[in-house]
Amino acid sequence: MKALVLSSGGVDSTTCVGIAVKKYGAENVSTVSVIYGQKHSKELDCAEKVAKYYGVAHYTLNLTEIFAKSNCSLLQGSTQEIAHDSYAEQIARDGIVSTYVPFRNGLMLAAVASFAMSIYPNDKCVVYLGAHADDAAGNAYADCSKAFTDTMTRAIEIGTYERVTVDAPLVNMTKAEVVKTGLDLEVPYKLTWSCYEGGEKPCGKCATCIDRKKAFELNGVKDPALEE
Repeated sequence: MKALVLSSGGVDSTTCVGIAVKKYGAENVSTVSVIYGQKHSKELDCAEKVAKYYGVAHYTLNLTEIFAKSNCSLLQGSTQEIAHDSYAEQIARDGIVSTYVPFRNGLMLAAVASFAMSIYPNDKCVVYLGAHADDAAGNAYADCSKAFTDTMTRAIEIGTYERVTVDAPLVNMTKAEVVKTGLDLEVPYKLTWSCYEGGEKPCGKCATCIDRKKAFELNGVKDPALEE
């Protein structure tokens, strides 16, 4: 069995890399990042660093054109600023978070399932997705829910003759539980980037910065990425 981890260079996907390497061994694990028109490349750079840390092969797919018409605030052509408040506040105010990229996880899973069959033509492969319960809470990201991942998993299994499946090991965990899992695995969180802004340091104000800070605090540790 081979494992291909969708790696954004953030906490959740890097935790999945740690889980996959422990389960299958680095020699059987690869990571893949997706360029989708992001405003910055910090997360892509971090994904490469994580792959190098674990000694696994790393690939990049470019799906930029598919999102070219979207006005999601994460994208280069957007007229929207990235909101500096929590997901809950955004949902209460706008009904949806500004950083929802249309069906991104569905598109990435489909693309990566196809890619897995190409790079592992003679092996079965499990694709890891770092979706977790806090991202699905309040329907902030519908494509992070267990219902979504379960349904996509079955579709991919059917469409690949059962050669590719999906594992979303964090889907029932809170962000704090994800961090605890990674700390136990000695995941290199120092190498990760979560902030939606692309500055030298995390902004500390966007929703993902807020969630990340809280998750490390609940585990009683300082975020390694913020250490001097």
